[in-house]
Amino acid sequence: MTDSSYRPDPRRWKALAVTLAAGFMTMLDVSIVNVALPSIQSGIGASAGTVQWVVSGYVLTFGLVLVSGGRLGDALGRRQMFLISLAGFVAMSAFAGAAPTAGILVTARLLQGAVAGLLTPQNTGLIQELFRGAERGRAFGVFGAMIGVSTAVGPVLGGLIITAFGAQEGWRWVFYVNVPVGLLAFVLAMRLVPVVERRRIDVRSEIDFGGIVLLGLAVLGVLLPLVEAEQHGLSRMWWLFPAAAVVGFLFVHWERRTKRTGRAPLIDVELFASTPGYASGAALGAVYFCGFSGLWLVFALFFQQGLGYSPLESGLSVTPFAIGSAVSAALAGRLVARWGRRLTVTGLGLVTVALVAVVLLVWLAPTRHMGLLTALPLLVGGIGGGMVISPNTTLTLECVPTRVAGVAGGALQTGQRIGIAIGTAVLAGVYRAVVASSHEDFSDALAIAVVCAIAFILVALVLAVFELRAQRARRPADQSQRVTHAAPSG
Repeated sequence: MTDSSYRPDPRRWKALAVTLAAGFMTMLDVSIVNVALPSIQSGIGASAGTVQWVVSGYVLTFGLVLVSGGRLGDALGRRQMFLISLAGFVAMSAFAGAAPTAGILVTARLLQGAVAGLLTPQNTGLIQELFRGAERGRAFGVFGAMIGVSTAVGPVLGGLIITAFGAQEGWRWVFYVNVPVGLLAFVLAMRLVPVVERRRIDVRSEIDFGGIVLLGLAVLGVLLPLVEAEQHGLSRMWWLFPAAAVVGFLFVHWERRTKRTGRAPLIDVELFASTPGYASGAALGAVYFCGFSGLWLVFALFFQQGLGYSPLESGLSVTPFAIGSAVSAALAGRLVARWGRRLTVTGLGLVTVALVAVVLLVWLAPTRHMGLLTALPLLVGGIGGGMVISPNTTLTLECVPTRVAGVAGGALQTGQRIGIAIGTAVLAGVYRAVVASSHEDFSDALAIAVVCAIAFILVALVLAVFELRAQRARRPADQSQRVTHAAPSG
């Protein structure tokens, strides 16, 4: 489908590079802090439970505001929301780096996660706004490469920073590094991200504050027990899951009522029912992230606790996945228009084969050199992973109207944040349970945790196959509609 009013902005690729640099920082801050936790604990005198919230608090508030951030971008302008959120992220990064106490650091991370959640959906919204056709696929390919690389390179970069600045104060520079990068991105974004004319709106009628509150409570009810799982969150907070289901039901009812009264809902729930491929693509992404994201924590635990690797060595051991993912995602973005869902099916198959190989190596050849032995399977897994994230984003959003691109992207990424929380809780919980019950058999713990990840990946593969079949079934119907509309009447 083409848009006759679309005129490509000559600065669109430069604008994309700037916005993705900012997005890279927000995604990187999910994983880079993991290797800095011992440095934070010793440098600021925090307890293990408090320091865990430096990671968990960021993930929690990040996930809470994604959809709201997308809706605000749709209504108020994505450039404005991007610049406001980026300025907030830079300020909160400086606040976190300068924190004198553990409590202030956790507060800074909660605020940093919130502004990161406001910024992230502006990336997908701007791609929808600036690109069309095959170019949009290539843009989402670069976006997918950014997600894959930022997730996997975080431990490496964190290890390098701690090594350079010392274990006692090095953690502060994990946050400070965002300040010059963010300021440069802000200046460039002011010049390169185009201004889009926006109609004047009535904030009270077009910003669904009731929906924002209800959705925030529902997401909080799902995420809080998961991010607190390390501190017995599931056993103490299990009741939040049914409470979240009730609030979620109320949210859907509220959104339908809001639409019937002629006001703009936070999410038009018909988006899931009437937009081809959106609901299945969002489910696929959430399930894939359950298996994908938890892997890096269990690999870090295995390499550092089981094999005695340094944080830097541990990060370098998973770098092949990042390299494969970055290259593959960029190439997949160019091929998605031609290959469609076949790319995600192939990619999920490669990830499954790679993780099975890792399990066999860990069980059959336990050795101090496991980081080298798993390099090839992780490279293959990264190639497969790059064929999943960016094509799935492109295909899930391809039929979404541009006017709701921000909220659709925010909802898609909220599912991914929930997937990250579930996967991290499940895989880390399984790993630690096996270590405790097997008298510190770290190889068995890693292997069984990876088997759990494979189970999630296989569920995503089934969803991808079903969506591939549905896509093939929709194509003749679409072609028939075009012929009908093109036929002369009477």
